[in-house]
Amino acid sequence: MKETPLRATHEALDAMMVDFDDWYLPGQYTSIIDEHNLVRNNVGVFDLCYMGELWLTGHDALANIQNLVTQDIEMLSDRQIAYTPMCRPDGTIVDLILVFRWDPKTFMLLVNGKNIEKDINWIRDNINGDVNLSDQSEHTGMLSIQGPNAEAALQKLTRQKLDSIQYYWFTTGNINGIECVMSRTSFTGEDGFDVFCDGKDIEKIWNALLEAGKEVDVKPIGMYALDSLRLEGRLVTYGLDVDDNTNPIEANLNWTVNLNKKGFIGYDVLKHKKENGVGRTLIGFEMPKGPVPRHGNPVVFEGKRVGIVTSACISPTLKKNIGLAMVPISFKELGAKFDIEIRGKYFSATVIETPFYKR
Repeated sequence: MKETPLRATHEALDAMMVDFDDWYLPGQYTSIIDEHNLVRNNVGVFDLCYMGELWLTGHDALANIQNLVTQDIEMLSDRQIAYTPMCRPDGTIVDLILVFRWDPKTFMLLVNGKNIEKDINWIRDNINGDVNLSDQSEHTGMLSIQGPNAEAALQKLTRQKLDSIQYYWFTTGNINGIECVMSRTSFTGEDGFDVFCDGKDIEKIWNALLEAGKEVDVKPIGMYALDSLRLEGRLVTYGLDVDDNTNPIEANLNWTVNLNKKGFIGYDVLKHKKENGVGRTLIGFEMPKGPVPRHGNPVVFEGKRVGIVTSACISPTLKKNIGLAMVPISFKELGAKFDIEIRGKYFSATVIETPFYKR
């Protein structure tokens, strides 16, 4: 398994270490519920050094990123961020990424850690002209500070005025004397900041955050709580909720597909699907009774398998089983009912509004 620069730090904190997409990461430090609730009510810090940072630079960088993704990056201001699918010609998703626009010739792509090599190969095969692709993943450290007190905790370590950074924008500045990139981004459904710096300095920032954050009780948070937090916020995960066979329209990511920008990879197929509809869709459900559904559990209607659970958990905030499932489009309406098969038994589920939690 791969390791982040914080492995020894996590072990010293007695974290329960787990295999997370072939990375050796903390699953939890105390309990999933305690860590989840701490982020909802206060602030927690996550080790996200497993994520990938790819850079596109050069005179033709903007034209190439416009071709690669479905969002309109030309419409972004410098130092603004876009959440966007990167698709194949048939409309299926290569990855869900964040594009950081520094200027028209410089872009950082934040990609899923499990997809770094795949994304590099895809981008390399689909760029041309005066553009350079550089993988800085191994040299970049990333922490995420999340929760209603995230700004207060991070502000103790920097002179940068964090309240001036809007959601999905970023800036540069010193954190505890270390040059960093700070973005107001979140994968938890809460306010928060992602911090990037040289990987050799990430432990210093981690320790400084926990020390300076004692007044607001900053605590380290594991991957299990990250999953329950993001699910409550209906933030889809590549490899669970979407994969190589999913397109953004099916995943209810219609808003990320900008048809005013013509010519990107997958444009024609996605235009047709957006205008004419799709046969299946990703819905949110609740299941008041029964064990927690898991990824892969069948969705059943009138005795026939019609879909699949993609993500589910006991919601620590809502205190009930919730999840996402890919089902026929006929089940898209709120209140629609179906069964979920778990170990040979059927449990009733109902389609409900998402996101499940709104701050």
